[in-house]
Amino acid sequence: MTKNEIADVLAEIGTLLELKGENPFKTRAYQAGARALEAIEDDELATLIRDERLKSVKGIGDALAQKIGELHATGKLEFFEKLKASIEPGLIEMLEVPGLGPKKIRALNEKLGLVSLVELSAACADGRVAALDGFGDKSQQKILEGIRNRESYGRRHLWWDAHEIAVPIVAGLRALPQVTRAEAAGSLRRGLETVGDLDFIVAATEVAPVVEWFVTQSGVKEVTARGETKASVRFESGLQADLRLVPTDQFAFALHHFTGSKDHNVQMRQRALAHGLSLSEWGLVPAEGEGTAKEKAGGGAHGVHAGDETALFAALGLAFIPPELREGLGEIEAAEAGELPRLIETGDLRGAFHNHTTASDGRNTLAEMTAAAEALGWAYLGIADHSKSSVQAKGLSEQRLAAQVAEIRAFNASGRFKTHLFAGTECDILPDGRLDYDDGVLASLDYVVASVHSAFTQLADDMTARIIRAIEHPRTTMLGHITGRLLLRREGYAVNITKVIDAAIANRVIIELNASPWRLDLDWRHWRKAAARGLVCAINPDAHETAGLSHVQAGVNAARKGWLTRENVLNTRSLDGVRRWLGERR
Repeated sequence: MTKNEIADVLAEIGTLLELKGENPFKTRAYQAGARALEAIEDDELATLIRDERLKSVKGIGDALAQKIGELHATGKLEFFEKLKASIEPGLIEMLEVPGLGPKKIRALNEKLGLVSLVELSAACADGRVAALDGFGDKSQQKILEGIRNRESYGRRHLWWDAHEIAVPIVAGLRALPQVTRAEAAGSLRRGLETVGDLDFIVAATEVAPVVEWFVTQSGVKEVTARGETKASVRFESGLQADLRLVPTDQFAFALHHFTGSKDHNVQMRQRALAHGLSLSEWGLVPAEGEGTAKEKAGGGAHGVHAGDETALFAALGLAFIPPELREGLGEIEAAEAGELPRLIETGDLRGAFHNHTTASDGRNTLAEMTAAAEALGWAYLGIADHSKSSVQAKGLSEQRLAAQVAEIRAFNASGRFKTHLFAGTECDILPDGRLDYDDGVLASLDYVVASVHSAFTQLADDMTARIIRAIEHPRTTMLGHITGRLLLRREGYAVNITKVIDAAIANRVIIELNASPWRLDLDWRHWRKAAARGLVCAINPDAHETAGLSHVQAGVNAARKGWLTRENVLNTRSLDGVRRWLGERR
């Protein structure tokens, strides 16, 4: 296990112990141990364990050192497994409801005997929760909303999570000797921020072995359907995956059809009819063949042959439409007119600006984050740890920020890394729109990401005015996660996005596309019009650990859905280009 994976286990142990009502000192010991681990570099951890010097690290005693060593060596911890088994599963599920922490869950269990979300929902419905000390009507309402959201959101999954399941499946299918072509389709292929289920389209010379492999692959919890050309399975996460096997000459048509979206497909079928043709998952045939065996014959003598989707679009007088654009939002008209943009690609990115280290709530050191950026081939990396008002995220005081800036300057001067570091901050926008540091502190930085982290319940007009005031500050470089949403967990706060975009353009302030798979904020649906008006984007991973830097891929998906090109995005520029841009802003 890596240090961060071990830290996750320690933090979860602390939460579970708190849920059980254990001694708070014991609970805090595991939480402190998790934080201590995050401040150690991975190589250093291995050395400390090997030399039996882990106890020399402040916050790690004998018991923790033994457990960390066991997790590092085996990836398992018997104490952790027994602890989880000793707690009602329903109490652990309650932790997934926003606003319910271990202390409140324990109170609900001890005072009302609640052990499941069903019981909790009923207790809220009849007012028993509101009657408890420390809860009240407002807390009860928030709990009910959280339970309803959890049930609603439970039917969808983050794109990133679905992607991680889909990639090895596609690789496994392509490796089978019977398979000639295999692709993932559906909302995953379109890069939608959340995914309902997975669709895999496969052309194969023999179907039975492919179906057998699909339903017996590791991670499958349940086989929900199995036939000669179709199969469906469900994974431990609840995500369903559907397999469809088609003849090779129908592959392009099936891939296009099951990629969607529904609106795109409807418009494509209408276009085909205008050309005297019928388009379906089976093929592109003369319209009189619609719904007949002739249509299902696909690319035979009576149909249009299409070896791939490019040929399919060409048969209807269109340029190839990237899957991300297939939402029925003008992409067909643009393809006909030859006006589709050259969409940004992950390889266009040269760095990113919104990233955290262990100085605030990050989980990797400055050196580790820089090394990871260098491994990605990035020319630069911006460090934007939290400002002082974000106490929950260990926000930096003015003195700590100054020390970090000095460390960053020293890193650059040392030549230790090829990747250049920019010194920034994720500066809280206070409830009245002021920034969390004074002008003198902000002037010492290369850039400033201004973000809302508090007072989410302000009225839309107040929140809008608050954000615009921050945008108008001369030291604000970019606006972070504009709505504060957390996908499948929390709706964004009320804000007039159009007015905020207007203010950003007027003040030459960037609005980031926060690439965290949980955010993807500003939403892709706003970018096409905003970029056409001159709004500049920065695709930022909001990385809190080295692995988080790769989340830029999710951000690029969203940027592509928003019709963005490399010219619309600041961090596609070279190091010199970014320096010039930042210099002009000062």
